Amino acid sequence: MNKTKIVATLGPASQDAETLAEMIRAGVNVVRLNFSHGHQQDHIATALKVRTIAKQLGKHVGILVDLQGPKIRISCFEAGAIHLNQGDIFYLDGQLAPNAGNQQAVGLDYPQLIQDLEPGNILLLDDGRIQLETLAVDKKMQKVKTRALNGGKLSNRKGINLLGGGLSAPALTDKDKQDITTATLIDADFLAVSFPRNADDLHYARSIAVQAGCNAQIVAKIERAEIVTDEDSMDKVIAASDIIMVARGDLGVEIGDARLPAVQKALISRAKHLGKPVITATQMMESMIENPLPTRAEVMDVANAIIDGTDAIMLSAESAMGSYPVEAVKAMVRIAEGVEAESVCSGACWEQIQQLCSDSSKSFAISSMISAARSEQALGVAVYTESGETPLLMSRCQSKAVIWALSNDEKLLTRMSILRGVEPMYLDTTHSSSDAALIVIPLLSNELAKRGISSLLISRFESVENVGDINISRLVQIKPSTCIAA
Repeated sequence: MNKTKIVATLGPASQDAETLAEMIRAGVNVVRLNFSHGHQQDHIATALKVRTIAKQLGKHVGILVDLQGPKIRISCFEAGAIHLNQGDIFYLDGQLAPNAGNQQAVGLDYPQLIQDLEPGNILLLDDGRIQLETLAVDKKMQKVKTRALNGGKLSNRKGINLLGGGLSAPALTDKDKQDITTATLIDADFLAVSFPRNADDLHYARSIAVQAGCNAQIVAKIERAEIVTDEDSMDKVIAASDIIMVARGDLGVEIGDARLPAVQKALISRAKHLGKPVITATQMMESMIENPLPTRAEVMDVANAIIDGTDAIMLSAESAMGSYPVEAVKAMVRIAEGVEAESVCSGACWEQIQQLCSDSSKSFAISSMISAARSEQALGVAVYTESGETPLLMSRCQSKAVIWALSNDEKLLTRMSILRGVEPMYLDTTHSSSDAALIVIPLLSNELAKRGISSLLISRFESVENVGDINISRLVQIKPSTCIAA
């Protein structure tokens, strides 16, 4: 079983119940609903379908709502598309009618873009396929004169990025605010904020979500260059979020391909240091939109993200509109299992995460797990949890130990579906036992046998008279006769 979690975007290729069930069986832990497409009722129906199938399969599958955000685009052409040649003069015209684009000019769906531009800026259209150099800016007449730096086809509604970042578009549009209401109706587990500029944008998004009654964890999509200018900028955004997503499409356009690998590694490292989960996304299995197997380069890309410490890897078009959505999930699982089989818990793991422990009892629980994982070859960890904090901390170490997070809170269990190495499991904790092993070992008996686990570390909080809340960690040796083979 792989420890790295799989996030799959749903779309036309994965909407039917049979395919969705196959994907969940294959290893999908979180589904992504892309609110750049579809209508409210469609998303509500899809979420209900996911939860129904997950319950039937005995799985805890999280639902991630991905807001569209202020995607800045050109308007449309009279003929649907044009072909620019290198050196052509081309105008961006904020006053041009939406469908009146031609060989000389095109309108903008966000005319305020012009207020952010200066001569010498480089504009990247269609994910950088077309590059325009700004020659002159008339902010009063809302018109920008540019020169094409390369040739190619430019069609309707293509996105615009500014090389180096710096566009002032707000992180939440009116559509996003309406979509947060839909996320509330869905009871989404995770809410992804697109194109945040800074920590304030994330605080604002969280406040809007809370006002709408949405308690989803906030995912910061790292897409703008200004977030990754330095470590301090990264840390502020990471601290303001619950989870980050390394969204390599727009980010790569804004900072350039050459910087992207190092920035990805830095973001994963900083998020791990600050105790926040990470999703690595965009084009991880792009060739599998049309092919049943990934390229070797894609295998290496996925593997390197796992080695760096990402919690989850994400499929986008591969699972939403590709010909092989189930095969793409299986390929990711296969790569993750291969990488994880060779991984070892860092000798400096405890030193790297001990500052995250909020009290001494959690420090004891985490250090016990790390010590046991180093001495026991086949270790399982069972954690009673009410907040998810201890499983989160334990998941920061790339240990080979399997971590079962036990709770009677179904919402908490689906939120923990994103954590590397953590397997959420329902346990009715209202009926406690003085010996937790009497409850946990029979509950996990099939899994312990199937995975060949010989030792189980059980961690739980208990209230002791005149002492207060304490964390009790107990290492139990598992006898073969104790478990029932699956």
